[in-house]
Amino acid sequence: MGTKMEIEHSHLLINNLNLHIAQIGKDELGTVVFLHGFPEIWYSWRHQMVAVAEAGYRAIAPDWRGYGLSDQPQDPENASREHLISDLLGILDALSIPKEPGRAEADFSRFDVKRVVRTIYILFSKSDIPIAPEGKEIMDLADLSTPLPEWFSEEDLSMYASLYQKNGFTYPLQIPYRVRSIKETNLPSDRTIRVPVLLIQGEKDYVYKLPGRYEAIKEGIMKDYVPNLEISFIPEGCHFAQEQFPDQVNQLITGFLKAHPVNN
Repeated sequence: MGTKMEIEHSHLLINNLNLHIAQIGKDELGTVVFLHGFPEIWYSWRHQMVAVAEAGYRAIAPDWRGYGLSDQPQDPENASREHLISDLLGILDALSIPKEPGRAEADFSRFDVKRVVRTIYILFSKSDIPIAPEGKEIMDLADLSTPLPEWFSEEDLSMYASLYQKNGFTYPLQIPYRVRSIKETNLPSDRTIRVPVLLIQGEKDYVYKLPGRYEAIKEGIMKDYVPNLEISFIPEGCHFAQEQFPDQVNQLITGFLKAHPVNN
């Protein structure tokens, strides 16, 4: 009968604070990080930590700064989520936990940049939302025999591929699609957009089928926040309408600009 595993405790100096870390298990299958909320501490995850450790994972549960056995920052009134994120990344680095890529990054990394861009332009120019079934990823939906859209040439594809070759997709996947928290201090009290705004919407754009999108545009909900809004619909337009119908989009943009001259 094996020795029962015990939760171990230590402190790490992260961002000039001694942060308490509880951990248990070996990482044969990877590491699971448990993050508590208020009014919890690392102890809130004690049952789950033991369970995942027994299943072959390393379990880690920190006390956030100011919680439990971790140091309190000197200026708690200036606390922000960015501090917590920085602490967490510091903990992961200190414990030599590799940053496992996200689902999209892992999916894309299986193929060369050109094939990824080709697949995206084929799949996301359709009117239906591309959804990978259970056990599949977006790149698995690609049929290499499917031609590029007629408005997107092999030369266009090569240009995109060459520009993504340097840095890949990791950062672009974060901005703008995954960023959800904006520092509250940067938000104006009046969030109404009062300048003239033009929205060019392809009616065959797959995002038009996302929950709330149709209502926001067709029923004028956006007008509550953007009172000086003009919407131009392109009946056959897809997600990439500016490349699909460049002349039409150009006319809409230049017409809008001429109708709203900038004051000197």
